[in-house]
Amino acid sequence: MGFNGAKKPKRATRGGIIAALDVGSTKVCCLIARVEDAGGVRIVGIGHQIATGVRAGAIIDMEAAETSIGAAVHAAEQMANETIRDVIVNVSSPISHGFNAEVPVSGQEVTESDVRRALAHARSLQVGPDQALVHAIPVGFALDGSRGIRDPKGMYGERLGVQAHVITSPAGAVRNLQTCVARCHLDIEGLVASPYASGLACLVDDEMEMGSACIDMGGGTTTISVFSEGTLVWSDCIRLGGNHVTNDIARGLTTPVVHAERMKTLHGSAINSPADEREMIDVPQVGEEERLGANNLPKSYLVRIIQPRLEEIFEHVRSRLEHSGYAKLVGRRVVLTGGASQLPGMRELAQLILDKQVRIGRPTRITGLNEAQGGPSYSTAAGLLLHAVRNPAELPVAGHEAGAGTGFFGRVGLWLRENL
Repeated sequence: MGFNGAKKPKRATRGGIIAALDVGSTKVCCLIARVEDAGGVRIVGIGHQIATGVRAGAIIDMEAAETSIGAAVHAAEQMANETIRDVIVNVSSPISHGFNAEVPVSGQEVTESDVRRALAHARSLQVGPDQALVHAIPVGFALDGSRGIRDPKGMYGERLGVQAHVITSPAGAVRNLQTCVARCHLDIEGLVASPYASGLACLVDDEMEMGSACIDMGGGTTTISVFSEGTLVWSDCIRLGGNHVTNDIARGLTTPVVHAERMKTLHGSAINSPADEREMIDVPQVGEEERLGANNLPKSYLVRIIQPRLEEIFEHVRSRLEHSGYAKLVGRRVVLTGGASQLPGMRELAQLILDKQVRIGRPTRITGLNEAQGGPSYSTAAGLLLHAVRNPAELPVAGHEAGAGTGFFGRVGLWLRENL
């Protein structure tokens, strides 16, 4: 399959076809796009399928997941009238690591070789044999202690330092994903962390530059990404999402899960309103005939179940941001996206708990998505395509054998030698 070696991706060229595969907890989505002038991306094929065999972004049933992936890819291929062989795939459980390294340059002009030496010097950091490398992103450079340098080449100093952001994922989960995609007769051209992709799709240039956070609320997980000076500097994943809200409704109202999801979608809200006491909804009961065994309850009962779980999710987000050390960098700028973010009152609840200005984000840099398919649910898939166009050199990072243990930063060094 595509990840048995250091396969270099084909740089997306004008007129070229690229494909993205978003394997989520509730849906699998495949987007096929054509690269246009000036690096624009236009969707030509869309396929989506209810996800089976996936929980919290990880594959738990290989055959079921293979069926969902195959169906989504086939639908996208038929719409695009194209057959794809390579896909860019998301990784839903990212782990962020930051490290610094410093090398002498002896007062000489800094060259590309010096930059490579500084990055390779960080190999001594050991992440563990159970982790697979997904991204290695230089965040900033320093010369003689002076930080904030974006490109040190051509400058002079005694010591060159580099700050890098490395994202890993559990090696077993990555291997399962690779195997499942391979069984669909596809090669993985690159792995991209889900929060990275969502941020690329939803944040505008000023937000990426000044510092902001993107919160992607999916079915099984909620991911967080922080961008500053145009670069991803931190990411995290919380194993709570829209499915947990649905399960709370099913248990709290003793209704089947399918009806709980329907009630959440049609009547759910993140914040109570006075009118909720007067509005009545039918709640079918588990084991009863739908027409005969339905309870008639005020909508406020439903909202009182939904709101505490959403508050818990946002409190986790706030806590993770505070402990990350990047809360001040984010300032008051937060973008909320993902399928589970679309309940009425979600933005207001997030603003209340996070104490920040919140807007609902959707993919804005891609053409060919209609109103339904261009919503927050498709942020990760759209971001995968944008990453392929904007950062093609980064894709091979995850292409070395996942979880090779002591060779972790040896693989970083290999990528640096190939791409710097």
